[in-house]
Amino acid sequence: MSVLSVQGVSVRLGGRIVLNQVNLEVHGGEFVGLLGPNGAGKTTLLRSILGLVPLASGKAIINGRSKARERGLIGYVPQRHEFAWDFPISVEEVVLSGRISRIGWLKGASVPDYEAAGQAIARVKMADLRSRPISELSGGQRQRVLVARALALQPSLLLLDEPFTGLDMPTQELLTDLFKELADEGKAIIMTTHDLAGAVHDCSRLCFINRRVIADGTPQQTAQRRIWQETFRVSDNSPLLEAVGV
Repeated sequence: MSVLSVQGVSVRLGGRIVLNQVNLEVHGGEFVGLLGPNGAGKTTLLRSILGLVPLASGKAIINGRSKARERGLIGYVPQRHEFAWDFPISVEEVVLSGRISRIGWLKGASVPDYEAAGQAIARVKMADLRSRPISELSGGQRQRVLVARALALQPSLLLLDEPFTGLDMPTQELLTDLFKELADEGKAIIMTTHDLAGAVHDCSRLCFINRRVIADGTPQQTAQRRIWQETFRVSDNSPLLEAVGV
């Protein structure tokens, strides 16, 4: 059984079709790079899976179910600018907030919740900073906190929206290694990214999208100039093609 099944999903926003009949199946152990130009609908697809945008048609099924509770058990890492970093809370408190769908809004965190948060913090190499106010963190540290918050939920599906934007290379490598480890452990991972060469190198599968799915397969199967040109609407002599080795 697939961890995620997106079936005929279409989204219309502001009178414009943003996604058109998107189909996508993702299984545990897959690290999927969702590639496309700005405005292609990548973030909208993630939000539709989470139930955050209304669907014109289709459905997203998580772990064989389409109930809202299943969407609450998806690990989601939004783009870093979407989080209120001036809020006066610590790293540990942010990571614990990732378990709200398990804890409930009016209940206090239990020992297992603190244990899950601690494990998540350790996986992103932030254990020594767990008490630090988030306003004092660097950009790379903030990104690692968002990843830990998603991991604290102990999800089977992890959605990553541009996790490498503005990061230095050591932090990007740390997170890439972590995402590969999580896939090896059986989690299903979908990542939007503009690091196209990195996605070709690191992802087990690539899904090309520009309002609809253009192509879907392993990096070797999708190493075709036609696919990249159709997705990104670039000419035959575009440096993008050389950068990704097609």
